[in-house]
Amino acid sequence: METMIINQQNKVNYTKDLQQVIMNVVNATAKMMKLPKNSEVSILLVDNGYIKELNLIYRNKNVPTDVLSFAMNELADDEPEYDNMGEVNVLGDIVISLEQAVAQSQDYGHTMARELGYLVAHGMFHLMGYDHETEEEARGMRHLEEKVMQAVKLER
Repeated sequence: METMIINQQNKVNYTKDLQQVIMNVVNATAKMMKLPKNSEVSILLVDNGYIKELNLIYRNKNVPTDVLSFAMNELADDEPEYDNMGEVNVLGDIVISLEQAVAQSQDYGHTMARELGYLVAHGMFHLMGYDHETEEEARGMRHLEEKVMQAVKLER
């Protein structure tokens, strides 16, 4: 699983340990979901100001959020579907506000590593088409996220 991480913020100290959390969660999710080895994801780490701008543009919400996912494999009704395993399987982009992750880790009383890991898992499942619009969808997605968190030893 190819993972590109870009730290575009300077408000939270982005350490090798946090980078390892991201890699562990991405790889555990890919393994659990049996993603092809040629899969690729990019993760952009930003601050609240940047993610607030994206949230306004793409979701019409003028507030910072913790994670946004931009799936590459979601096709509109009029787009042709293709299956070429020789190509790279680009899942899409995950944008995470490290500033928001720190605040939420404090609010929830757990580590920054746990919060960041959860946000990465959450973003990965969105890229694979999972959602939480209904209670049933939310339960299913939460179950998968918790399985990943257990696999990387970041459970509650």
